Amino acid sequence: MAFLLKQIFGFLKLLNSETGTNQIAAGITAGFVLGMTPGLSLQTIFIWLLILTFRIQIGAALIMAFFFSFVAWVLDPVFNNVGLLVLNMGSLEGLFTTLYNLPIIPFTRFNNSLVMGSGVVAFGVSPLVFIMSKVLVQKYRKTVVERFQQTKFWKAVKATSLYKWYYTYDKLNS
Repeated sequence: MAFLLKQIFGFLKLLNSETGTNQIAAGITAGFVLGMTPGLSLQTIFIWLLILTFRIQIGAALIMAFFFSFVAWVLDPVFNNVGLLVLNMGSLEGLFTTLYNLPIIPFTRFNNSLVMGSGVVAFGVSPLVFIMSKVLVQKYRKTVVERFQQTKFWKAVKATSLYKWYYTYDKLNS
């Protein structure tokens, strides 16, 4: 429970920081794909390599993966139906046979209807998730953060020595 609360507070701190909106949106999108697709497959390893290679916010990816894994659990019947629909397409049968005979592709477990359906939905919807999360982070920063920083309460908190000490401590640990 403490780990989850730490991640949530870290995500809120991230939203209020100077971190670029593209990095946060990419982290949210990566977490969306990680949460929607079944774990321990070649797809998840690929997403983790992207997270570690590019400037993608890991904290956002972790908290969103946790959140979207519960959403995926609810949507599993839909993913199964989408996967069955894709796997039963006669026009793709030759492609699937060729892919299955390749050396590394079977580790994606694409022949499983749940994996195929969740992968198709997750990768298909991920550009929309990126755009929406970027817009929402920008709106959050513009409306909520700017308004909160103008309140008398925040100005009073910022004037305390405890806040100044914490700000100095936080800068040293970053």
